[in-house]
Amino acid sequence: MDTPQKTAGGNNAYHNFYNDFLHIKDPNERRRLALAEVDRAPFGWYHVRAVAVAGVGFFTDSYDIFTVSLLTLMLGIVYFPGEGKMPTTSDTAIKLATSAGTVIGQVGFGAAADVFGRKSMYGLELLFIIFATLAQALASGSPSINIIGIIIFWRVLMGVGIGGDYPLSSIITSEFATTKWRGAMMGAVFAMQGLGQLAAAFVMLFVTLGFKKSLEAAPTLASCTGDCAVAVDKMWRTVIGVGAVPGCIALYYRLTIPETPRYTFDVKRDVEQASDDIEAFKTGKPKGQPDEATRIVAKQEAEKEMEIPKASWGDFFRHYSKRKNAMLLAGTALSWCFLDIAYYGVSLNNATILNVIGYSTTGAKNTYEILYNTAVGNLIIVLAGAVPGYWVTVFTVDTVGRKPIQFMGFGILTILFVVMGFAYKHLSPHALLAIFVLAQFFFNFGPNATTFIVPGEVFPTRYRSTSHGLSAAMGKIGSIIGQGAIAPLRTRGAVKGGNPNPWMNHVLEIYALFMLLGVGTTFLIPETKRKTLEELSGEFDMSGEEEAQRDTTVTENKTEAPTSSAVVNA
Repeated sequence: MDTPQKTAGGNNAYHNFYNDFLHIKDPNERRRLALAEVDRAPFGWYHVRAVAVAGVGFFTDSYDIFTVSLLTLMLGIVYFPGEGKMPTTSDTAIKLATSAGTVIGQVGFGAAADVFGRKSMYGLELLFIIFATLAQALASGSPSINIIGIIIFWRVLMGVGIGGDYPLSSIITSEFATTKWRGAMMGAVFAMQGLGQLAAAFVMLFVTLGFKKSLEAAPTLASCTGDCAVAVDKMWRTVIGVGAVPGCIALYYRLTIPETPRYTFDVKRDVEQASDDIEAFKTGKPKGQPDEATRIVAKQEAEKEMEIPKASWGDFFRHYSKRKNAMLLAGTALSWCFLDIAYYGVSLNNATILNVIGYSTTGAKNTYEILYNTAVGNLIIVLAGAVPGYWVTVFTVDTVGRKPIQFMGFGILTILFVVMGFAYKHLSPHALLAIFVLAQFFFNFGPNATTFIVPGEVFPTRYRSTSHGLSAAMGKIGSIIGQGAIAPLRTRGAVKGGNPNPWMNHVLEIYALFMLLGVGTTFLIPETKRKTLEELSGEFDMSGEEEAQRDTTVTENKTEAPTSSAVVNA
């Protein structure tokens, strides 16, 4: 085998890992030392870029998901004149459609990213989202096709793309991250969900203000016809269509991000390519360019000598037949499931809940004031609760830890839902709104963030994406239960002309039970802060002696070749 050639470049900010380990022949040792350097790399602009590229996609996902309560409100006005709202079954079906598609995307894209690679799948899911979003905004009914059916179809397809973004964005961020700030980086990606919700609320507010004159003509939602209905029809199309814009911006950067070195090492077993991809990631290039002959020989040797098991169906079932691994997957999946039963049950019904507690309708004299109050109420919920909760998690998750935050979040949410449920009829609308805002804060400074972060850390590289996808899919199954089976119970016992949601207090009590169950499943997950992905997945744990040996090896290598630039220039 020819002696590999050193490469130029490298300094204190952008270290040349490739040259450090060029002399090491054992692919296992080379992998371990290279990944250790990635884990200890100082936080830099390349980390910010990774967070931004993943985060913009999550911004789009969140915007598209959480506009649904506004969408169903406006569709009810436009397509059900005289009533001003769509039937509960249609409302529920539209909200369930996205979650159903998301389950498919999470499992499908999650598994595909482990088989074909993270880079191969990243960007494809965004194309699904962009196409389906624009199709929704341009959709219309006809004598043979109901608008509700068309919206459901496109939201299922959009959900497939959104589902794919969960495992891909999580694991790409975690596999590129420095160990010290991995939680903050993954939390920052997920925090873009809060900004997406905020953007949706602002867009709704702006379009409501823009059509104020037309909306003021109708005293109630049921009487919003003619120019008022045309205005609302334009409003919902604008609100939905805007969701495609950030996705289009992020698409190029997703398609050009390099493959993660961990995947290239552990699954492709391409040692030379993985080493070069580390440098490519840091310099913003789509892929490393190693010497092809050297790469092929090194890959053949790695196939024989790598200690990490090769991914296969047999290995997958062997891995999860071990009690420890099965319980870990159960912990991440069930925690996410119990969370989403309540989280999506309330968050996708913000407009309905604001109406039920009297915030959007009390004192409203016309359609404009109802829609304006709904938009402002959503802004209050997001600004006061959701956005701060996400960012408090970002700034504390690597110091406090994932597990304590999840315990605390589930515990406080249990208390808040118990108070809202059992004292529902004794609290004023403003008191209920205040508790609801607090719940949003502790959803996000709590299990909503940690259930996304932990599955991206604790599983081995060869099954990390699949396992994250399975955990996330359980979450969306929970959201389907919350929206499809529990939230509609609020109308139980309703009579025409009376309270349309007499069972709302009991629905909130049911959500309290699932938050309590979440406390129990949190015991099944480990604390992951300041641990490498290889430690967490049990692949290896570098001892102090091994660390010292690595440092000595690298120092000796640098003594022989003081700088890579000098060697190249010589």
